[in-house]
Amino acid sequence: MLTDGDKAPEFSLQDDNGNTVTLSGLKGRRIILYFYPKDDTPGCTKEACDLKDRSKEVKKLNAVVLGVSPDSVESHQKFKTKFGLPFQLLADPGSKVCQLYGVWKEKSMYGRTYMGVERTTFLIDEKGKIARIFPKVKVEGHADELLAQLSSIPA
Repeated sequence: MLTDGDKAPEFSLQDDNGNTVTLSGLKGRRIILYFYPKDDTPGCTKEACDLKDRSKEVKKLNAVVLGVSPDSVESHQKFKTKFGLPFQLLADPGSKVCQLYGVWKEKSMYGRTYMGVERTTFLIDEKGKIARIFPKVKVEGHADELLAQLSSIPA
């Protein structure tokens, strides 16, 4: 189980254009690493669009937004294009990074249990340490909460 202050686990995933993105390649930047269940679903779309609407503020704080889900590169391309998202979406089709970050959990819907992504956001500082974890994210107001926390991380 990851906690605030831990070194963020290294990862290497393909983005929505098929380019490889690594955590170490972003050293020196603040990162909003958000895990979400599925492209183009109501909650995930709202979360992504709220972050899109705050992207200028995120950039001013020397930060980047990365969205991660088990969806494919192609699914991410369609989702990103459809909603004009200005940040990278990372494909984790085997859910390995989701498991590494502890967000791949047993869920239940309509009395059926299954494994899936628990909506979670990690703020990672310039040195690659986890500054704050937001488990079981409620989408409404989350982007505002992230910006407030991001601006309080010492540079």
